[in-house]
Amino acid sequence: MQLTNKTIVVTGAGSGIGQQLSMQLAQRGANVAGVDINATALGETGNLAGPAPGQFKGFRTDITDPEKVNALPAEVLAHFGSVDGIINNAGIIQPFRPVPELTMEEINRVMAVNFYGTIYVTRAFVPLLLTRPEAHIVNVSSMGGFLPVPGQTIYGAAKAAVKLFTEGLYAELKDTPVKVTVVFPGAIATNIMQNSGLNLPKADTAGESKFKPIAAAQAASEILRGMEKNQFRVVIGPDARAMDKLYRLSPRYAADLIQRKMRSLLG
Repeated sequence: MQLTNKTIVVTGAGSGIGQQLSMQLAQRGANVAGVDINATALGETGNLAGPAPGQFKGFRTDITDPEKVNALPAEVLAHFGSVDGIINNAGIIQPFRPVPELTMEEINRVMAVNFYGTIYVTRAFVPLLLTRPEAHIVNVSSMGGFLPVPGQTIYGAAKAAVKLFTEGLYAELKDTPVKVTVVFPGAIATNIMQNSGLNLPKADTAGESKFKPIAAAQAASEILRGMEKNQFRVVIGPDARAMDKLYRLSPRYAADLIQRKMRSLLG
């Protein structure tokens, strides 16, 4: 899908990949409806996105609240007049603890933001997308959505659910104007840990690794390229691409390898 003069909804637009997506979409001449729970962060994204050929408008919304999400399409339409695509990018990780040590409140929050938020936004906007000559849904899963990461089991389960949800949408919408892409980022240099309420190092300082986290700007660029090319799946980063291949060859070996890496990082 060509992005110029299109209106794209981006969740998690206040920081990280979502902020970069918003900026790069505006630079491509797309109008951007940035969605985030943090109004101040949305304002910062708006400042960074303009002036540009496209326009940016922030919409403070809690994507875990279905009533607020259901009201969002009308708000976006009132400002931009149409909606041509959504990028479900918002996400949080869990505390780095085994499942029995997590509270149900922590578990439910991770599922609500990563999985149910994606469902709510998708269901709210699909009726509008089906009326367009061409439209696109991009859902951001994770390397953890196809590979088990100890200490992030609930996060991985949520992102695995996003993976299959997106692939199912692809099949259901195959004969419509709506294209569907699922994204699997590896380590990206963002503030996801801080935004998840965790006092842990950012990805780009969390130990030595053969695979260094890539910049959020590069991740956003690869997502938009995949959107423009109507790719079925986009795997981002050398770590994600390597583990994607390894997991296909030997799931158990890949799981054991990640377990050893995480044990050495977290002690």
